[in-house]
Amino acid sequence: MTIRPHIECPGRRIGYARVSTTDQKLRMQLDVLKAVNCHPIFTDHGVSGAKSSRPGLDRMLKALKPGDTVVVFKLDRLGRSVLHLSDLLVRFQQEGIHFCSISEAINTTTPGGKLVYHMFSAFAEFQRDIIIENTIAGMEAARRRGKHIGRPYRLCPRKVLGAHAAIHQRGQKTADVARRYGVSRMTLSRAFRRLELVS
Repeated sequence: MTIRPHIECPGRRIGYARVSTTDQKLRMQLDVLKAVNCHPIFTDHGVSGAKSSRPGLDRMLKALKPGDTVVVFKLDRLGRSVLHLSDLLVRFQQEGIHFCSISEAINTTTPGGKLVYHMFSAFAEFQRDIIIENTIAGMEAARRRGKHIGRPYRLCPRKVLGAHAAIHQRGQKTADVARRYGVSRMTLSRAFRRLELVS
């Protein structure tokens, strides 16, 4: 029996569905997204949430326009990590895009749903502050142990996180961000990996 939830949202309803392995099925997610009149629906099949590139998600982000509503069956289908999910929702808010997660009954077109954007924005900032604190504390601990740190990195943790936010919250191109910071794309990707950020 197909679930037929009711959601109210203006503009286009853009669906997104993902399963992590090739033997999982998209059918249930697609049935629910079609039931709430999503069109088009973008999918990633057999793509882990940990993958840094998801073709379906990338195509959806390029297709979105202000006033659209992104609809997913469940929150964890969209973000590959809590930070990534937070960054996406911050990006949606900045671009005038609404968000609806059916399982969690989140709908940012409602007054209560709008609070979700503020919560995830605060959480993204909190996560980045924690990363900076942990990185600095780790370096200090290494120095106290007499460990040789090596040459200073081209980008300090704060700049790395600023670059990460520019790409994932504001949708800027990696090449443009790298150029602005005076480094190569490879250097930027290495910096993201060093701070255990999913680039």
